[in-house]
Amino acid sequence: MKDNKNIAFLNTIYQICEMGVIGINDVFDKVKKAEFREFLESQKKEYNTILEESEKVFSSYGAKEKELGKMVKMNSKMMSEMKLIGNKEDSAIAKMMVEGTTKGITKIKEAINAYDESDKEALTLANKLLKTLENNITGLKVYL
Repeated sequence: MKDNKNIAFLNTIYQICEMGVIGINDVFDKVKKAEFREFLESQKKEYNTILEESEKVFSSYGAKEKELGKMVKMNSKMMSEMKLIGNKEDSAIAKMMVEGTTKGITKIKEAINAYDESDKEALTLANKLLKTLENNITGLKVYL
């Protein structure tokens, strides 16, 4: 089994992707523009791909991913609802998604810096996630 530092690093990757999927699911039905929904579906597929890849790395480590807790998931839904009270326009949803994605970028950059001695496979996956998050922000700006 790989050491705990690598497993914690991989859990960070996994949980950022999981949070991205949850965030998209929380707002998807509120989005009005079809092309925005298509963009969110594309984002969700990217997150799911990274989730699947991270599960394979976990398996090679002889470990299992640590999913986000039920309270985190519930809080995400409640926060989405609260932030959109009074303004359910696509631009408000995009702004909220940019804020969440920015938090993900900060978290993955911190993790990359903290776990810079992780094995190449996990580090490659982290960099793939970082690029995905940065591209997602660029794509979301269209809907602001």
